[in-house]
Amino acid sequence: MEEKEPGGHITAPTIRDLERSADTTSISVSNANVSQPQPNASTPQSVIRFKTGLKNTVWDVMRDRGWKETDTEMDWDFFWADVHWVHETFDHVYLHEHQRINHFRNHYELTRKDLLVKNVKRMIKTIEKEYGKQESQKFEFICQSYVLPQEHALFQEEFKRNSGSVWIMKPVGKAQGKGIFLINKMSQIAGWKKDPRIKANKSAEDESPEAYIVQRYIENPYLIGGKKFDIRGYVLVTSYYPLVVYIHRNGFCRFSASQFSMQAKDISNMYIHATNVAIQKHSPHYDGDKGCKWLLRNLKMYLISKHGTKRVDELFTEMEALVVRSLMSVQKVMINDKHCFELYGYDILIDDNLKPWLLEVNASPSLSAETQFDYDLKHAMLNDAFDVIDLEKKHQGKLRTRVGGFDLVYNDGPVKHEKSSTYSSYLGKRLDTRLLPSHSKSTKSQEAL
Repeated sequence: MEEKEPGGHITAPTIRDLERSADTTSISVSNANVSQPQPNASTPQSVIRFKTGLKNTVWDVMRDRGWKETDTEMDWDFFWADVHWVHETFDHVYLHEHQRINHFRNHYELTRKDLLVKNVKRMIKTIEKEYGKQESQKFEFICQSYVLPQEHALFQEEFKRNSGSVWIMKPVGKAQGKGIFLINKMSQIAGWKKDPRIKANKSAEDESPEAYIVQRYIENPYLIGGKKFDIRGYVLVTSYYPLVVYIHRNGFCRFSASQFSMQAKDISNMYIHATNVAIQKHSPHYDGDKGCKWLLRNLKMYLISKHGTKRVDELFTEMEALVVRSLMSVQKVMINDKHCFELYGYDILIDDNLKPWLLEVNASPSLSAETQFDYDLKHAMLNDAFDVIDLEKKHQGKLRTRVGGFDLVYNDGPVKHEKSSTYSSYLGKRLDTRLLPSHSKSTKSQEAL
C-alpha cells in the first residue's frame, strides 16, 4: 500500500536551522503531529520470522535477537530483500500490516549515481528560485558532474575550458569501485567507448556504451599519513513523508594503502585513488590482519588535535546537514510506504579545506566483515537499527530521539539536542554504554570507543 505524497513548498534545511537555539528548534517528539506506522493491534510479538538470502553479519544479528528464519515465499514478518527482488517482485505482492522490508520501491532515485545528481541539481534550481543563490549553494555538495553518453557534448566543452584537469569516470549502477577510472585527456573517453571490458557485459545487439557519470576529481583530498581516505556513514530512513532520519554515531574511514599522488604516471593506479576495500584488499601494501579502517571517532579526535574542537564540530555538522539535504532532494519523488525503511551507506570525502563532499549513497552497503573489528562495528550498528524499527513492538510505535548509536536528527524538521542551546552533530561521538541494550555492551567495537 502506498501513501500519497503531500504537496506544498520545499523548506530548505540550512546550517543555521541545525544550529538554532533549543527554544527555537524545540520539537515534541512524543507528541509530534506526524503520521507514523502503527503497530499491529496484537501487541508485542515474541518471535519474529525473517527471510533473507544473506549469510553474513545481518543474518547473525537477526539470529542473535532470537528471530527465526523462514524460507517461505511470503509468510514472514521481516524480509531483508535484495534490490533485485524489490525491482522485480515488490509491485506484484500484497504485504500485511505488520510486514516490513528493508528498501523503498524506488530507492534508486538516491542510490543510482546519475539519478542522485539529477535530483540534487533540480533541488538546487528549486531552492535558488524560492530562497536565493546563497541558500541553494548549501546544496552544492556533489562535484561537477555529467552523465555519459547523453551529456558528452556539454562535458567536452567544460573539459576544453579546463585543459589538464582530472576527472573520474564511474558506471552509474555499480558499487565497490567496479569500473571506475581517472582521465586527463579527451582521447581516453573514446577509449572508454571501445573498452572490451564494457562490451563484454552488454548484449551483442547493444552497440551503445554503458552509462557512466563523469565527475571533476577532487585533487586536494585531506590526507593522513600521506594517504587518501573517505568516510562511510550509516543513515536510517524510516519514512519519507514525513522525512524521519537517524544517523549512527559509529561510522568508519577507509584508507588507501598507498601514498597519494596526482602525478600523471599515477593517474591509472586505483590503489592510490580508490579507497574501496574491494579494491584495496588486492593491493600489495594491504594488511589483511589490520585492514585499512579507522573508527569515525578516531578520525574526529585526530582532526580536533590538528584543527580544534570548534572547526571539527562545524565539519561534522556540515556532514550531517549534507545527509539531510540529499534526502530532501529525493523526498518528492520517493514512493513512501509504511512497510519500508532503508539503511543507507553514505560515502563522504573531506578535502584539505575541511569541506565535505558526497561521493555516493549505497542502497546495499557491505555488511560482510573483513576483520573482527569490522564485524563488531557492523553487528552493533545493525542491532541498533532493528531496535529503531522495533519489529518486536516493545515501544508501540513511539518515536525515540536516541536508540543505541542512532540519533534522530530529522523529524519533519531538525531535532534539538537535550540540554543544549546550540546544535552540534553527534557523529563520531563516544557511545554512552549505559544507554545501550545489554546485548550490545560487550562488543569490541563499543570497547574500542
